[in-house]
Amino acid sequence: MPFIDVADVQPLEVLPGCRMRTPYGENLMLSYLEMDEGAEVPLHHHPHEQGGMLLKGRLELTIGDEVRVCEAGAMFIIPPHTPHRAVAVDGPAVVLDVFSPVREDYAELYNKYIPTGDE
Repeated sequence: MPFIDVADVQPLEVLPGCRMRTPYGENLMLSYLEMDEGAEVPLHHHPHEQGGMLLKGRLELTIGDEVRVCEAGAMFIIPPHTPHRAVAVDGPAVVLDVFSPVREDYAELYNKYIPTGDE
């Protein structure tokens, strides 16, 4: 699947007000995350390296001990095992995240709920 139209991928609501689409390859995963105003990805950490870019809206982003309100166009890199949190502020937000290696928990959800076209 070298070309992906985000409109063709069914979103999964993994947290209240947070819908994601997570196509992936062998070594990396994309996560197109749409957040309603006030929606929160609570403080968490994982062994995956994560990079991202805020495509639309404003996001209060916590990485480690640092908290910033980011505007569209802001990019970030979160090292493995680093606690982080995100809250959409002043309206909805859209974030494109990249994970390496592939997040197994998201891949399992993606495979369970996203039709492959083989059905």
